[in-house]
Amino acid sequence: MTVRAADRLSASETDQVLALAAAAEQADRVYPLSEDVVLRVRGGGGPATHLLAHDADGVLAGYAFVDDGAGELFVGPAARRRGHGTALLAGAGAGPLRFWAHGDEPGARAFAVKNGFERVRVLWQMRRPLDRALPDAPLPPGVTIRHFRPGSDEQAWLGVNSRAFAHHPEQGRWTLDDLRLREKEPWFDPAGFLLAVDIEDTLLGFHWTKVHPAAGDDPALGETYVLGVDPGGHRRGLGAALTVEGLRHLATSGLTTAMLYVDEDNTAAVNLYRRFGFDIYKADVMYQRG
Repeated sequence: MTVRAADRLSASETDQVLALAAAAEQADRVYPLSEDVVLRVRGGGGPATHLLAHDADGVLAGYAFVDDGAGELFVGPAARRRGHGTALLAGAGAGPLRFWAHGDEPGARAFAVKNGFERVRVLWQMRRPLDRALPDAPLPPGVTIRHFRPGSDEQAWLGVNSRAFAHHPEQGRWTLDDLRLREKEPWFDPAGFLLAVDIEDTLLGFHWTKVHPAAGDDPALGETYVLGVDPGGHRRGLGAALTVEGLRHLATSGLTTAMLYVDEDNTAAVNLYRRFGFDIYKADVMYQRG
């Protein structure tokens, strides 16, 4: 067993990591990497630490991503309970560390406890049928909806996003590079990136939607990818109105189910989404050491 660290992955290593992640998803029914880490695996964003665990035959057995003391780790289904996870964790260093576990699985909980990690954060995935009626939530007076304009709206959106998510550990730190990476993704569609503006075209809030294509037995899903309102230009009821606008957009696209992610302790957002018929579908858990 060997563990190798790299700042960036080669094309071959990228393919191997993503193939191993697909095998883990097939076995566990949950994908082991977040969207952001997948983008970094593919070479987007700045350098980070990629840890590759290989078995005695040189076959990739596990992978870990670490950036600024936070990351993700998984071992392929055929190589579990052979020490690869422990070896990857050792390669990540002995200091304070935070790891996401996708899906609240017993194996991940046991591994975390064994290695001195505590459960510190829970991210819920919530879902609702799109054929269910939505409550009435009109836009505030003087507010209209238009689509995002690539090449024009980036800076305004980044400003509102950073203010709306000032206390969020990931979303509030987005840069222009983070946004442009996603604009290059096949799923990016400006028609589903809805902006709420006033009569002077000042951005007040947004509902960025995303469509996940059907995969295997799973149908296509519409996602509330990011939903935010500028706290400095808040209009009463704008968050609810944007929620309805985005869900209606997804419904008219022929989708049957909507999903979103929200922190378990974000009571205001959870209550809003429950009001719109969302229920908890699964949970991702962050474990912390030190």
